[in-house]
Amino acid sequence: MNLETAAHPEGLRRVAIDPISRVEGHGKVTLLLDEDDHVQQVRLHIVEFRGFEKFIQGRPYWEVPVMVQRLCGICPVSHHLAASKALDQIVGAHKLTPTADKLRRLMHYGQILQSHALHFFHLSSPDLLFGFASDVAKRNIVGVAAAYPEVARQGVLLRKYGQEVIRHTAGKRVHGTGSVPGGVNKNLSLVERDELLKDIYQIIGWSRDAVHIARNLFEQNLEEYNAFGRFRAHTLNLVRADGAMDLYHGGLRAREAGNNGDGKTIFDHVDYNHYWEHIMEEVKPWSYMKFPFLRALGSEQGWYRVGPLTRVTQCDFIPTPFADHERKEFLAFDGGRATGATLAYHWARMIEMLHAAEAIKELLHDADLQGDELVVAEKDRGERQERGIGMIEAPRGTLIHHYRVDENDQVIRANLIVSTTHNNQAMNEAVRQVARQYLDGRKLTEGLLNHIEVAIRAFDPCLSCATHALGKMPLQVELLDAEGQEIDRLVRGTSSAGALAGS
Repeated sequence: MNLETAAHPEGLRRVAIDPISRVEGHGKVTLLLDEDDHVQQVRLHIVEFRGFEKFIQGRPYWEVPVMVQRLCGICPVSHHLAASKALDQIVGAHKLTPTADKLRRLMHYGQILQSHALHFFHLSSPDLLFGFASDVAKRNIVGVAAAYPEVARQGVLLRKYGQEVIRHTAGKRVHGTGSVPGGVNKNLSLVERDELLKDIYQIIGWSRDAVHIARNLFEQNLEEYNAFGRFRAHTLNLVRADGAMDLYHGGLRAREAGNNGDGKTIFDHVDYNHYWEHIMEEVKPWSYMKFPFLRALGSEQGWYRVGPLTRVTQCDFIPTPFADHERKEFLAFDGGRATGATLAYHWARMIEMLHAAEAIKELLHDADLQGDELVVAEKDRGERQERGIGMIEAPRGTLIHHYRVDENDQVIRANLIVSTTHNNQAMNEAVRQVARQYLDGRKLTEGLLNHIEVAIRAFDPCLSCATHALGKMPLQVELLDAEGQEIDRLVRGTSSAGALAGS
């Protein structure tokens, strides 16, 4: 964490947390404080730009599912599959073969498992296990491994298993090539299936343990966790035709902000091929990340949140038994109050990880994975399309890929709305609430500022995906008074071994 402050022309003091740590990508938070340290404004900024949607243009469409994975090394499978789903439409493959559909789903659940394990155990558990303002020297994964070795071990092995699922279905753990327009390029051999089956029951057991860790943390810190960064928000996610959680495919469901997940339905089971009739995007001058909103409610009132907390609370049921049991327990906990708590994202995330493990087990017992009909045959395809839209529930939330392809097979337009972009305003609201709860009128410390980062990390943001940003991390921390005079300074070296290492 790097703290930068400066005098503001209106007489307010500007404090910047730059960069936000333990998230994928780079961003910063700025606060404007008056002379009495009262918070007047808080914003999450994404300040760098890479323009991924532009350089996809002009490329042959079949390259896109591999190219777009370079947006991120944490969730490449999500982009790989969303792009493939969009290009299925381009080539007229509107219904995949059973083998292709189930292999893609298996790949996706491997991605959900490894990403959720990485975020909970590696990025967020230091805050949750040690406390938000605990000693910064141990508030990291090394500290977790020392104090909770079995928890750290299970986190590592859960992620490793998810990566092995990806390797066997996509060809390699990161930036694979398994999914192609119209299907997949390999099946799952019996040897590969048996290798994955060997450990799946242990993985399910550890996933159940992880749900209980998240629940126990909530129970032990009930009032703080329920109040921390709390706000009301509309919700958006995909659901299956019968209302079940489906992380690979479905129709769009949106609900109004309510109390304890009881908001009224805005729209339901909407075909995402016309998503622009329901979702618009706004640009603001202080961030390269756009601000989506529900068209029917307008830009001021129509912002919403996506991701595990939305999916677990807004689906009608989860179609695997252990995860659905935990969903019911979560919804009933403390009279339903946890369903609106920002920190409940972690609990919901572990329920989804359990669902992914159960879904992997079910798929591994399906003989279609060894089928040889990998791609939709030409005779079974519809007409070639100019436009293709793919939507999927990525680990962080709803992900949209939208392409137009010309008669020369070249991409002429690309629009990507990623999970973190959907959550942009929600993250800003969480940051504002935490700043008012913990920072307003108080002398700033590293521990207090980490509370803001804890709120952002609850959403598991992928800033590289959301902004297509690539940048450097400033490393100097300065605190100035209202007259602009330096009153404190902290410096972290390039080896990250300085005063703020591990924050």
